[in-house]
Amino acid sequence: MSTMSNSYDLHASLGYQMTLLSRISERRFEQLLTPVGLTRVKWCVLLAVHEQGLKNPSDIAEYVGIDRTATSRALRALDSDGLVTRCGGTADKRMTEVALTEAGHEVLQTAIDAAQTNASHFGDKLSWYEQDMLRSIIKKLMEGEARDVSGL
Repeated sequence: MSTMSNSYDLHASLGYQMTLLSRISERRFEQLLTPVGLTRVKWCVLLAVHEQGLKNPSDIAEYVGIDRTATSRALRALDSDGLVTRCGGTADKRMTEVALTEAGHEVLQTAIDAAQTNASHFGDKLSWYEQDMLRSIIKKLMEGEARDVSGL
């Protein structure tokens, strides 16, 4: 019979606490996005196209941190909902270029308001100093880590 001498306090674990907070924040944000018919991934894609000016699905995937398949799935749904258009590139017709429609701009603005509401919900619990410190700590923890979280 083997007895484990090591123990691990799951609830005290930094990884567990970060994961739990991330899931709580994501769930809350998804609930705020539901009335406009978006998921968090679709919102990220719209934001990448509008705010970053990204037109190529591969660039969008890299920016959002998801794989190309997930990006294509989100773009198909956004196109079907009339929020983006996809067409052949101007220089290379084999390339797809993505653009927001007028409806996409309207939905994105509502979604940005939801994102700001969600950010305020958590940010208001911290002082400006604590927020800056948390950003600094997160940046330090992210150093050297891959941004592609699609397999997670």
